[in-house]
Amino acid sequence: MKNLKPTLLCSMMLPAALSAQERPNILYIMTDQQTANAMSCAGNTDLRTPNMDKLAERGIRFTNAYCSMPLSGPSRGAMFTGYMPGEVGLLENGTPMPDSLHATSLGVLMNKAGYTCAYAGKWHVHTNSLPDKQAFGFENLHGHNDFGLAEAVVSFLQRKKKGQPFFLVASFDNPHNICEYARKQNTPYATIKEPALEDCPGLPSNFAVNPYDATALAFEKKQNHRLYPTHDYTPDDWRRYRNAYYRLVETVDAEIGKIIAELDRQDLWRNTVIIFTSDHGDGCGAHQWNQKTVLYEEVANVPFIVCLPKGKHAGKILPQLINNGVDLMPSICDWAGIHVPGKRQGVSFRPIVENGSVDKQHQPYVVTETSFAQTASTRGWMLRTSQYKYVLYDTGKNREQLYDMETDRGEMRNLAIEKKYADILWQHRELLAEWMKKHPENGKTLFTRFIPNLH
Repeated sequence: MKNLKPTLLCSMMLPAALSAQERPNILYIMTDQQTANAMSCAGNTDLRTPNMDKLAERGIRFTNAYCSMPLSGPSRGAMFTGYMPGEVGLLENGTPMPDSLHATSLGVLMNKAGYTCAYAGKWHVHTNSLPDKQAFGFENLHGHNDFGLAEAVVSFLQRKKKGQPFFLVASFDNPHNICEYARKQNTPYATIKEPALEDCPGLPSNFAVNPYDATALAFEKKQNHRLYPTHDYTPDDWRRYRNAYYRLVETVDAEIGKIIAELDRQDLWRNTVIIFTSDHGDGCGAHQWNQKTVLYEEVANVPFIVCLPKGKHAGKILPQLINNGVDLMPSICDWAGIHVPGKRQGVSFRPIVENGSVDKQHQPYVVTETSFAQTASTRGWMLRTSQYKYVLYDTGKNREQLYDMETDRGEMRNLAIEKKYADILWQHRELLAEWMKKHPENGKTLFTRFIPNLH
């Protein structure tokens, strides 16, 4: 597609054949810091998430969805700008969205297309809440506070205009309260009761640190202990951490249930696309890691469920690779029938959702990037193909990682150090180089500096 000027793009109307009644409502429900397997529908028996499970029963759950970057601000920036964080300088929390992108941000596009756009909860691009009553194309329903958020969403649904489609975002903070828990602070949007140790979940099967893990992560853990003093956690401490984390997921699940109840009451499932995801995951004790920023599977792999109108393909589980950041804008625009602004490289997941087939092709790989800007200033990239996951950090020993996602989802055997996987390693290096050429930072391609043997 040719690059479109923002002024021309925003003045475009929907194709004449697509009436307001034919356009679906779009409801985007997002949690914060929820790893993909923190749902009972994903087979996790350490928690109960009946409302997320209901979404999975009525929709399609993707097992291989990844965030653009495992940090709230950059991840959300990718969702609402359509750019990878590094492309537009959104690599840290608190970095404002560039002024040049406001006019083509997702809410503005949908608003110009005739959708009623509303936002409730955490924004974090760059301010915690939307800065004004009307901002970035959205009506601001509720600030960064889980208390009352679901009620604000329900109120909007009850007063919405008939015959006019809506784009509604419900953005919850939890289970992000695990950050306060790890800092031994009061959790702001939940109450956690500490049970007896025997009632806490056990340790994950990949609790141990891979002996060939990247040394950059060990350095990051030491730097990070000032914010999250988990570096000297005992196994019992980690079990308590995991209990708190899962209780926080259950807390936000109950809030989501209030919204689902209103969808049921109004039978909005008939003409509403519902997307559920999280901005990134949490280590949850895997490799003795808490929090985010790194590229472990628990941190980068996020829940992703899409419910189509009238329950089409309900209950399916699909393996296609999704980037829940940059793929969001083209997908929402696809359902709304509007053009995607130029230079966005995400891929609409609407075709694979509408098709509902395991065999439907989507994209050969997705990339997640990261930056430890607040501590060591380390950069990292994860490239996920259908079978393998390649990870590259820009510094330290064992900075290349390669894992077989079919046999080692816990990332305990680094194949990058084994000669027999040299060809596969080389293939993934080339794919990451290809991606870096297409996604330059400040007009400069990075791969010649960081990817081994491709200099």
